[in-house]
Amino acid sequence: MNIPSASSVSTAKGVSIESVANILERESRTVIEDWLASVGLESDLTAIPLTSDERTSHLPQLLRDLVARLRSKARSKASLSKAAGIHGDLRRAQGYTAGMTVQESRLLQVAIFSMLHKHVRCLDVNALLPDVAIIADEVDAQLKQQVLCFMAV
Repeated sequence: MNIPSASSVSTAKGVSIESVANILERESRTVIEDWLASVGLESDLTAIPLTSDERTSHLPQLLRDLVARLRSKARSKASLSKAAGIHGDLRRAQGYTAGMTVQESRLLQVAIFSMLHKHVRCLDVNALLPDVAIIADEVDAQLKQQVLCFMAV
């Protein structure tokens, strides 16, 4: 007898219900691509000439950390992210302002939430709002670490 996992359950309508963590993990590349497209529309951000890889190199680790936190049974608090601190130092060296790092972070949240909206039929509605709160908290905590390192000169 096969028992469906809590992260993927079929409904009566045949739609497979998935966790936010699973969808985010699977769609990470799309989130990064959508984020990069949004950044491309922001003249203050594109005024800093960076390759796509230079602009997005921090995002895979940030998204992995976010997925890990969403999967955490204890729903832990955000931990200090060494990668976020390194990213803050890097952005400062690249010529960013602190405000530009905030803008990038805001665009990331929009990209994540837009991706979740596209998959809303597959999401467990009861877990959605708590998971959205965790996403916002984790992205903001990583932004805080970025800015702290950015400003520590």
